[in-house]
Amino acid sequence: MKAILALEDGTLFHGRSFTGHGEAVGEVVFNTSMSGYQEILTDPSYCGQMVTMTYPLIGSYGVNHEDVESDRIQVRALLVKEYQEYPSNYRSEKTLADYLREAGIPGIEGIDTRALTRHIRMRGAMKAALSTRELDPEALMEKARQFPNMTGLDLAKVVTCREPMLWQNGGMSRLETGIEDFQWPEGPNRFRIAAMDYGIKYNILRSLEQRGCTILVLPADTNSRTIDRLNPDGLFLSNGPGDPAPVTYAVNMIREQMGRRPIFGICLGHQLIGLALGGKTFKLKFGHRGANQPVKDLTTGRVEITSQNHGFCVDADSFNDPDIEISHMNLNDNTVEGLVHKKLPLFSVQYHPEASPGPHDAGYLFDRFVEMVKRRKERGAGSKEQGVSSKERSGECEV
Repeated sequence: MKAILALEDGTLFHGRSFTGHGEAVGEVVFNTSMSGYQEILTDPSYCGQMVTMTYPLIGSYGVNHEDVESDRIQVRALLVKEYQEYPSNYRSEKTLADYLREAGIPGIEGIDTRALTRHIRMRGAMKAALSTRELDPEALMEKARQFPNMTGLDLAKVVTCREPMLWQNGGMSRLETGIEDFQWPEGPNRFRIAAMDYGIKYNILRSLEQRGCTILVLPADTNSRTIDRLNPDGLFLSNGPGDPAPVTYAVNMIREQMGRRPIFGICLGHQLIGLALGGKTFKLKFGHRGANQPVKDLTTGRVEITSQNHGFCVDADSFNDPDIEISHMNLNDNTVEGLVHKKLPLFSVQYHPEASPGPHDAGYLFDRFVEMVKRRKERGAGSKEQGVSSKERSGECEV
């Protein structure tokens, strides 16, 4: 079934649908991971985007219910060079085509993904329209141009949970009471974490739970008063899609919470911390998306291979507070990949230590956060807070 992808600059790519008739509009980006397409499809950070996989053969191991990173497919379309119709893997439960078709998400093969990726690298990520029905290039280009720009777009409010949820025993459940009457459940987990859902991935929640945390997942617009009333041991700020600049309600909350309890931010959460600390953010030309991004830990000199998915970045030159320190740097383009505060129990990274997909080089960051939470509990909530210690920065902390 013939399909056309029309970029807003007039460039056309021809392919064929492996999911039937469909149409989509969004920002086109590329991901360099060789595997993990199901995790990529369900990552809320891809809201509003059509994803091109640079690895040429996609679908060979099917899909299953264990590898999802949210409750639904988040991308607007999947663009691949070649779709494998017959998966071969003992964990496979259905084909990728069936998975996309059930969600109404177009899957297109036959696209020259190398040419498309090179075009994006040269010209930057751009809006596009894809269709099997409307094959008039001019009409498709106009649809692409009418799609909102990512700059200035608050998508956290689109993907966030609509009510507080409790993550326990590897799954999400609704609260039995309203948030005003919520009581932290008793159990073997030692630490109570409030996780702000700006588009949170399930493997982040799994990673925290594995380290002894009970996690209350909160809507993106939850205010500081509510968090104080819940009195968690730590505050986690999740990944998410879109531009961090218009998410002012989150920035204000973070600014009020700084110093009251340990805070750890990932991806969009990292960018929001940067804004709360007085910094600025900007849109990258084509973003970082893949499972092979080299990042240098400036406190240890070690290089980590990391999983990333972001189109915006914290401006390294926008801080004038000597207590704010850049902790990690991307070795491809020297952009900021991590922040720490010398006096406050607060740190963040731009990349994804939970991987899914990707390497696990950075898993120690969850240990660092839990160690900060443990230290606060041992000293008491009213004790004077301290910043990230040199031992924690080196990843040598034990929980």
